[in-house]
Amino acid sequence: MKSTQLPAGWTLEEIRNVSGDLEAMALDTDRSVEWVAGPEGHERIHPEIVLGFHGLCLVKPVNDEVWCMGSLNDDGSVDCWSAYSDLYEALRGL
Repeated sequence: MKSTQLPAGWTLEEIRNVSGDLEAMALDTDRSVEWVAGPEGHERIHPEIVLGFHGLCLVKPVNDEVWCMGSLNDDGSVDCWSAYSDLYEALRGL
């Protein structure tokens, strides 16, 4: 089952305006997402929300308030390497 959603209180237009990416979109959460920046190796992330910005993504993990930034791979998986506590700041950091 495909699942896409936007963050509470945000519209796609607002996300596009803040990020500067007029083609930003909500992506399916049924994909492999890993945190790859830790010293212990890769850690699986269970995504609640995935936002796509060409080759980059912002991922909100289930039961967490952080936003992880990462690269969208050709196979649809995401490798995250940075985290933000605020969606606005994450969008500006793209």
